[in-house]
Amino acid sequence: MRPAQRRYVGLIYVAPALLFVMAFVVYPLVRLARMSMTSASLLGGGSFVGWANYLKAWRDETFWHALLFTLKYTACITPILMVGGFLLALLTAESGRIARFTRGVAFLPVVIGLGSSSILWVGLLDEQVGLVGKLLQDLGLVAQPPVWFIDAERGLWAVILTVVWKVIGFGMLLFVGGMQSVGIDIREAAVLDGAGYWQRVRYITLPLMVRTLMLTTLISVIGSLLAFDQFYIMTSGGPRSETFTSVYWIYQNSFVYFKQGYGAALSIILLAIVLVLSMLHLLVARRGSET
Repeated sequence: MRPAQRRYVGLIYVAPALLFVMAFVVYPLVRLARMSMTSASLLGGGSFVGWANYLKAWRDETFWHALLFTLKYTACITPILMVGGFLLALLTAESGRIARFTRGVAFLPVVIGLGSSSILWVGLLDEQVGLVGKLLQDLGLVAQPPVWFIDAERGLWAVILTVVWKVIGFGMLLFVGGMQSVGIDIREAAVLDGAGYWQRVRYITLPLMVRTLMLTTLISVIGSLLAFDQFYIMTSGGPRSETFTSVYWIYQNSFVYFKQGYGAALSIILLAIVLVLSMLHLLVARRGSET
């Protein structure tokens, strides 16, 4: 087979994937960018307004407040997920029955939908009938069951608690895969050289898991920047719109205020922020792997 023919055969093989990406990624993005230049409404109509929506977003204090809150949420939850997932992986990386059972229990909440998980925790955290407040009161940690969503700070940490419970098992699974990819001969050589457990973790396991660490961090950061369901269900953006995330504000403008053109512009801005952060992350990961 000639080289040109091989190239055509390769194109035929990747054609379904290319068509899928064009139909469900590229085309919607083009439509979104086009809509962001209009005053389109959910009720219909709209005209071309150019960069007006982006200028409006620049002066939108609620959007920037929501973005800062989203970054704060991301900065708080990502280290917890990384450290917690890694520690769980250390506990369950072995192939014994107890380790496999513990791994399954930790991973079980991952299969629950985020919406269902949020509704479950709304009931558990209820100050009148919730089990969490009653448990804290019985243990003598609080005099009265706490009202979790009375202020933004307490509501934020309540949401972080529920999301960590929900997704920490996914990071654990990625870390377990990374740990099991480390050659057993390397670990045995370290043991023969007298390296202790934590020395092996620090100087062998962690350096050989850099790519897994970077991948898990990237997934956590992107997921946190796009947070919506948990805040929509648990805090409804309150109190006083202080727990609005970026996606929540985009939803409000697009489907509550019917400003789809402006919502599209906010989506493009958020997409650009996620792309920039992802590129910076990949750049740091590449330099780290080279050194």
